[in-house]
Amino acid sequence: MKAAALLLACAVFAAAPASAFQGGADGCGAGSCRDCHALTKQEAATLLKGKVGEVLDVKFSEVPGLWDVDAIYEGEKIPLYLDFSKKYLISGNVIKIDTNVDLTERKYVEMNRADVSKIPTADAIVIGNPKAERKIIVFDDPECSFCKKLHPEMEKITKDHPDIAFLIKVYPLPSHPGSVPKAKAIICAAAKGDNAKAASMLSDALHGKPVPAADCVTDQVEKNVALAKELHITSTPTLIMPDGRVLPGYKEAAKILEALQNK
Repeated sequence: MKAAALLLACAVFAAAPASAFQGGADGCGAGSCRDCHALTKQEAATLLKGKVGEVLDVKFSEVPGLWDVDAIYEGEKIPLYLDFSKKYLISGNVIKIDTNVDLTERKYVEMNRADVSKIPTADAIVIGNPKAERKIIVFDDPECSFCKKLHPEMEKITKDHPDIAFLIKVYPLPSHPGSVPKAKAIICAAAKGDNAKAASMLSDALHGKPVPAADCVTDQVEKNVALAKELHITSTPTLIMPDGRVLPGYKEAAKILEALQNK
């Protein structure tokens, strides 16, 4: 997550008792510590001017003594934290110790939920049953080593769960210019209705084997690149769950199935 680049201070507050953030009986601590702290969206925007592009929302955090600040940084929606003193900006993963839940990752996923209905999949390569009830969209780069690792996991899932299918959007990363001609060739095969050939060509590309040149003219690669930018997708593989949750990075089959259950 790009939030790591903003790191000014990082701490895990989840284990600290609420009293650690409250005053004595003569001050703020007479009630909830939140009673005498306030932070508006505008004030947060002023405090973070030059550090983030825009502040989207501010509210009290689940973590005592902090505000959750939803912001845009380099075009991506990210969760940040400000302490009640308004002197410390915290960027990084906050984990609740007793449950091991990563609060930051959970918030990041919720903030970047995609509208699946607006993602075109006519160009997608299908792994599994095209009529499967649950479909997971995957942005794949033909030269991505982690995509190569992900494919056996997807095949394992579709073999054991015929109600799940993966729709592969071929997306050459800007850092992999050599992927562009391969992506166009694979997309051309898919456009002709030959899903098996397109899947085989993608597999060959992922394993470093040569791929025939594109035999059609297509602008689908450019469309996929533009769509990835719109969805704030900056790495591959990236999975988009049926409910729109965007999960970047390689995942084992068990983790993907767990994510499907944890909506």
